[in-house]
Amino acid sequence: MIARIASHALLTALLAALAACGKAPPSSAGSPSASGKTAAPAAGSTSAEEVAEEARSKLRCPAKIKMPARANGAPVDDVVGVRPGMSYDEATNVVLCTHDLLVAQPDTSRRFNINTYGQTLRQGFSARFAEPRVQRTSKQIMEDMQRDFMARSNNAVRQDMKPGQSKWYVSTMGTPGEERVIAVAREEWFEEGSNPTLDSVEQALIQKYGTPTRTVPAGQGRQLTWAYDPFGRPVTETSPLYDKCYGTADPDGGTNFSPDCGIVVAAQVQALRENPGLSQFLQVGVVDQANGYEAITGTEQALQQLDEQRKAQELEAASKNAKKPKL
Repeated sequence: MIARIASHALLTALLAALAACGKAPPSSAGSPSASGKTAAPAAGSTSAEEVAEEARSKLRCPAKIKMPARANGAPVDDVVGVRPGMSYDEATNVVLCTHDLLVAQPDTSRRFNINTYGQTLRQGFSARFAEPRVQRTSKQIMEDMQRDFMARSNNAVRQDMKPGQSKWYVSTMGTPGEERVIAVAREEWFEEGSNPTLDSVEQALIQKYGTPTRTVPAGQGRQLTWAYDPFGRPVTETSPLYDKCYGTADPDGGTNFSPDCGIVVAAQVQALRENPGLSQFLQVGVVDQANGYEAITGTEQALQQLDEQRKAQELEAASKNAKKPKL
């Protein structure tokens, strides 16, 4: 309690200092006036549609897919068309073509623990709905700070998604310019008033991916897994790999790779708190563990060889062109 009061006093002092910093700029888009009505958009504000159009200016849909089709009888391994083995650029196109408001961003925060020997690899990208760029008043900035502070103080759960939105994370690996997908995950929040039933979402997943190798309750939702060994054989309860081959459905979650496991599809259906029979959101992820493991280790080895070649070339050039020291 003492720490919380002290923190609140510090925040109050900070807000007061901000309030004293000159006059506030014009009201921003969507900000409430004293009468409670929404103010007109501020000059310089940009809508989400405009932000997305600017970021996607060179995009062409539908995406052209050069990757060969999945072999007959092979496990279903895609999330809305994105599959392990796709090139980085191809996967980006497929993701962005799933919705007009999605924008992609290279992700440098979740990198694999390998030696890149000074090379820059595209190890993944995220995609989210564009947000409007809004000019805010100092009053709105202070209100946001206070709201965020109170939420943290009360350990409030704050979602980063809105109904009707989706987000992606795609992991890639390979030498520079040759990066390919090794894992993909997507989260979709259903529109309010159009939430499908939990059972219908589960049946849709089964219709696409087949009979799950594992199904477990998950709070007010369900978790389903389709796990296969590197030869494409289902990992059933009698397999020694049953408790080893897991996937990740959450785009914000981590991913494991093992040479002993093959394709693993993971899905989580979260129910509405107000009505557990309805779905609030769906997460689906696919990882190619064996090929992903090989891609990670193989990339590191290839980068090491390139580095050794660089050193050898520099030594050869130095032996021919370097100036002799003065002695």
